[in-house]
Amino acid sequence: MHAPNDSTAPRGLRGWWASPPRSGMQRIIWPFVYRHPRRFGRVCIAAGIVLAGLGAVTLVGGSVTTEAVGWAMVFLAAAAVNFASAAWYLAIARSASA
Repeated sequence: MHAPNDSTAPRGLRGWWASPPRSGMQRIIWPFVYRHPRRFGRVCIAAGIVLAGLGAVTLVGGSVTTEAVGWAMVFLAAAAVNFASAAWYLAIARSASA
């Protein structure tokens, strides 16, 4: 009736963050993202394509003002960050499946 608690689940935020065990730069990735790196790599690629399209539409939109160029640079910089993180997630997925 009163069996001891044999739960091996990580306790607290530190235990949750440390599971599964990772090394090096992989420790800064959220645990849920680390468990599904290929899926989040694809999501980052899709978001990067959308952001690159927004940047292109902003530039081609007709009014080439400094404000439009600034917004286009923001969109394109965010797209570059998404593509870089997608490459990182997919590299982690490739190395984990080996």
